[in-house]
Amino acid sequence: MISFVVPAYNEERLLGATLEAIHKSARTVGEPYEVVVADDGSTDGTAQVAQEHEAVVVKVAHRQISATRNSGARVAKGSLLVFVDADTQVNPQVVSAAVDAVRLGAAGGGAAIKFDGVVPLYARLILPILTLSFRLSRNAAGCFIFCTREAFAAVGGFDEAFYGAEEVVMSKALRAYGPFVILAESVVTSGRKLRAYSARELFAAMLRLAVGGRKAVQKREGLELWYSERRPDPRADA
Repeated sequence: MISFVVPAYNEERLLGATLEAIHKSARTVGEPYEVVVADDGSTDGTAQVAQEHEAVVVKVAHRQISATRNSGARVAKGSLLVFVDADTQVNPQVVSAAVDAVRLGAAGGGAAIKFDGVVPLYARLILPILTLSFRLSRNAAGCFIFCTREAFAAVGGFDEAFYGAEEVVMSKALRAYGPFVILAESVVTSGRKLRAYSARELFAAMLRLAVGGRKAVQKREGLELWYSERRPDPRADA
């Protein structure tokens, strides 16, 4: 069985589409599946949306993505764990490719990504570079990462010492455990941060992380881009 684990914090606006895409994809692929939403202290209707879309809801209060993913995984029953961000939509092709990869011996993997809607020109220009870097480094993008339950248990799940870049740490751990693949198929993730923040703000945040190194992603402070109150998407109604 496939367990789709979706961490969510105040995602009532986008979560429904994410869960609909999961249901449609899993039914098309034809594998038994379940959906687990790990609701990390939401104050909006996230839990209600999850329940309306037939998901198992796990209530936690970590405000930390790695711990929230782990909480969802602990409740999940499947032998294949697929972690999908609440603003990311899968499709039958990427789900089928993940299932096939595991059946061929992969311990885990990731996928290429595309942004929804219109994003700034610089984002469109750097996306192919980012995609190539993910593939060459064999690191999964944070919005979609999958692994077998056996591999997840063997590496101890997502490292809860990290508040950011946890998918890179997880990718490295899974690569050490067994074959790790970056699928050619893509998922579509929200470009809202690219629309809500200026290029200057985004690059300044990335520079701070690059300079701070490992320690910079082991605390919530300095990661406001991910943990502060979310800015409205300028194209929310587009």
